[in-house]
Amino acid sequence: MSDVRYTDQHEWIRLDGDEATVGITKFAAESLGDVVFVELPAGGKVVKAGGEAAVVESVKAASDIYAPAGGTVTSVNTALEKEPSKVNEDPEGAGWFFKLTLSDKSELARLMDAAAYAKFVESL
Repeated sequence: MSDVRYTDQHEWIRLDGDEATVGITKFAAESLGDVVFVELPAGGKVVKAGGEAAVVESVKAASDIYAPAGGTVTSVNTALEKEPSKVNEDPEGAGWFFKLTLSDKSELARLMDAAAYAKFVESL
C-alpha cells in the first residue's frame, strides 16, 4: 500500500518504494478550473521541499506547483503536454506531474495525511 501525503498548497506525494509521485489534489484541480497547459520540470532537476517545481495554467489562472519534498526528478508525465485536461479528469491518478527520488524521506513526516488534509480543506 502506498502512502499519500498532502501539502497546504494542495499538492500530493505518493511514496512507492524509493520513488515518489507528485501531483495536485482534486480540490486544487477543481479550484483551478479547466487546465489548459502544464509546464513540467526537466528530468534530472533537483528540487527542494517547498521549492517551485512545475507550473499549471487554467482558464482562470497560472499557479506554481511546489515540491512536497526534496529530491531529483526521475520522470515527468509527458501525456500532460498534449492532454492537460488529464489533471482535471484524474488529478490524483493519471494527472500526476512528476516522479522523484527523495533526498530525505523524513521530510514526508511534516506533511498531512488524508484525514488531516480533508479537515484542512473543510476549514477553507
